[in-house]
Amino acid sequence: MALAFPAIDPIAIEIGPFAIRWYALAYIAGILGGWRYASALNAGAWRILDKEKLDDFVVWVTMGVILGGRLGYVLFYKPGYYLGEPLEALMLWRGGMSFHGGAAGVIVAIAAFARKEGVSLFRLGDLVVQVVPIGLFFGRLANFVNGELFGRASDVPWAMVFPYGGPEPRHPSQLYQASLEGICLFVALAVIARTRVARERPGFVSGAFLAGYGLARVLGELFREPDAHLGFLFGPLTMGMLLSLPMLAAGAWLMARKPA
Repeated sequence: MALAFPAIDPIAIEIGPFAIRWYALAYIAGILGGWRYASALNAGAWRILDKEKLDDFVVWVTMGVILGGRLGYVLFYKPGYYLGEPLEALMLWRGGMSFHGGAAGVIVAIAAFARKEGVSLFRLGDLVVQVVPIGLFFGRLANFVNGELFGRASDVPWAMVFPYGGPEPRHPSQLYQASLEGICLFVALAVIARTRVARERPGFVSGAFLAGYGLARVLGELFREPDAHLGFLFGPLTMGMLLSLPMLAAGAWLMARKPA
């Protein structure tokens, strides 16, 4: 017995040759939702930029997400393929994004913008990471709608037969990750950001995000089917786990460091 997969058309709107996919709408929802939340935070206790500069910064972050996410996917997941087909690396509409690459792109954007505007790198990072779970939540829901990044075979009562996952019922791991990386991490950071240690130690919230995401991703990977072309890399470790372990270490270091 398995739950029926809710067959939702990946294309949300289609008018002639023009089509908008739920995955694209998830990115838009994440960016707009993050922008609104960041604006609210920046208008209160986490004020660090003028409103106009914050609006400009959103463009920097968006470019970091898109360019870093695509480059990360090319380098981490299919370097051999794109080496032979370099032009396809530019075809974003064919899918293929890496969170870890996107995170690296956002870090570069934060560092460059903080230097340009003369603001604290860690304070700006602390503001940004509080909104990231919003995008992660919508992104994982889009993965579920697409029937991609599904879980490992399972006999749990809520297992589903995914359209591209063979006949075996599988964990809906995208929903697990939406809950862990999206809802749980969002709430945890909202609570941590209101503590005294977060106010007194720039970079603490950023560290909490890195460690929290790293932990959530490792837990999620325990239920997620490894990428077919990669499989398990070292024993039970997947690529997602290997890329998340440095985040855990960096997050722990940021949380433990003493302010200068």
